[in-house]
Amino acid sequence: MEVTLLGTGAPEGLPRPDCPCAACATALGDDARAATALLVDGTLLLDLTPGAAFAAARAGRSLGGVRQVLLTHPGNGPAVEVPAGLPQPGRVPDGRELALLTGHRVRAVAMDTPGTGYAVTGPDGQRLLYLPPDGAPAGLEEGTPAAEPYDMVLLDVVGRPDALAKLRAVGAAGPTTDVVAVHLGHEVHPGAEVRRRLAAAGARAVPDGTTLTVGAYEDVPDVPRRTLVLGGARSGKSVEAERRLASFPDVVYVATGGTRGGDPEWAARVAAHRERRPGSWRTVETCEVLPLLAEEGPPLLLDCLSLWLTDAMDSVGAWDDAEWADGGERALRERVAGLAAAVREARRVVVLVSNEVGSGIVPATAAGRRYRDELGRLNAAVADECESVLLVVAGQPLTLRG
Repeated sequence: MEVTLLGTGAPEGLPRPDCPCAACATALGDDARAATALLVDGTLLLDLTPGAAFAAARAGRSLGGVRQVLLTHPGNGPAVEVPAGLPQPGRVPDGRELALLTGHRVRAVAMDTPGTGYAVTGPDGQRLLYLPPDGAPAGLEEGTPAAEPYDMVLLDVVGRPDALAKLRAVGAAGPTTDVVAVHLGHEVHPGAEVRRRLAAAGARAVPDGTTLTVGAYEDVPDVPRRTLVLGGARSGKSVEAERRLASFPDVVYVATGGTRGGDPEWAARVAAHRERRPGSWRTVETCEVLPLLAEEGPPLLLDCLSLWLTDAMDSVGAWDDAEWADGGERALRERVAGLAAAVREARRVVVLVSNEVGSGIVPATAAGRRYRDELGRLNAAVADECESVLLVVAGQPLTLRG
């Protein structure tokens, strides 16, 4: 089964008409995208968009053989006229299946927003799932596995990473599923940034006009086993770390900061973090992270190493010069080495967050300088064990490794 992507953009396209934003200004060449529409084996058209006939011609295809046109969502873009010779577009009721004379079977998938997804099975038995923009399948319950993973899934990975997480949770998307991002808009800068964002989710994007073979092996970048995200205060490092795992179910979020009872400002910070996380994530508040790193299981997000270091320095008496000299420094080195070794041996996906300090101002106290130095050493030790290292500056992730 072959799928030609006549467009891969959001309903308004990319760039949006008359939009002055930076993302639209840089959406040029292969990064310019018409509204998403799929031509399946030249006979089934999923979503009818402006200029579909010209887009097909540019891709070396024709709409002359189309026998069925199905819509997935209420149109938010320009009005669309049905080209001469095409059947009138329609939608299949949720849960119903449509059999085509060509041997294709199309099942309508209920969504959690207005719209319809379509699961298409080709004559050769290959299966694809196409979801509308800003939508995720409804009624998927964890613990109810799908019959088998789809060979290809095309969905709004950037706008609804939780949709991919739901599919993964029930086995509808597996390690061999080709995940292709569509409905791409100006929410993320095109080019390198969107490719980096998608690679972290185990997905990819292709230019308009690309023809894909469902079930063919594609060399999609593997999700890094270990990632360290560094950044200063309010740099966006925690948001970046959470975003990297938003398309995975059952993430274990390790909060090393504790509750600090009686501190309303700290409570507000913790609440803001919790509200950002998907409801399916499990939170563990602890600094005893080595057992968690040693376990196999779902992805682990540890936020953050700087607070873990504060707890470790407290426990070895690092703030007292005498205790520091009399075994405290050696004990801390052993703890840091143990953490680095645990990261090295981790068999689950791990994303770690830490502060990058010491770039300018020298702390006024000896304790502050000691903490700055030890955090620098800790970051270097952990970074050495990670396949991917990012530095977030002003909300912009810079790749240091991987």
